[in-house]
Amino acid sequence: MNSLTISKLASACGVKTDTIRHYERKKMLSPENRSPSGYRLYSNESVKRLRFIRKAQTLGFTLQEIKGLLDLSEAPESDCGDVGRSAQSKIKEIEGKISDLNAMKKALENLASFCPGKGKPLTDCNILMHFYGDDE
Repeated sequence: MNSLTISKLASACGVKTDTIRHYERKKMLSPENRSPSGYRLYSNESVKRLRFIRKAQTLGFTLQEIKGLLDLSEAPESDCGDVGRSAQSKIKEIEGKISDLNAMKKALENLASFCPGKGKPLTDCNILMHFYGDDE
């Protein structure tokens, strides 16, 4: 086993050491050992685990969800269907967010279409009036 210090693990995965400490507090990552001087030492498995966490985060999984995926990946009774259900659940959540963002975009486009334009005083700004609640 190659032992990596926290700084070498951070460097290998493109994160800060504080990020690794945060994952340790969340019980998602832990050092394999300590050096005689007390430094945290990590294995190559820690590199894989940290990369797993970071890749899952880029796909929108929360740390709690990622911890669940890590638990699934280590449970002998789990299978691909379990992981697939987690992915499908995340897809539905993302679709909901996309729908909400599209509704926000449409509302803002509608609001912006009523802008009287350059040169008008701010008292005539329909967007500001909407935000202050003066358009109701």
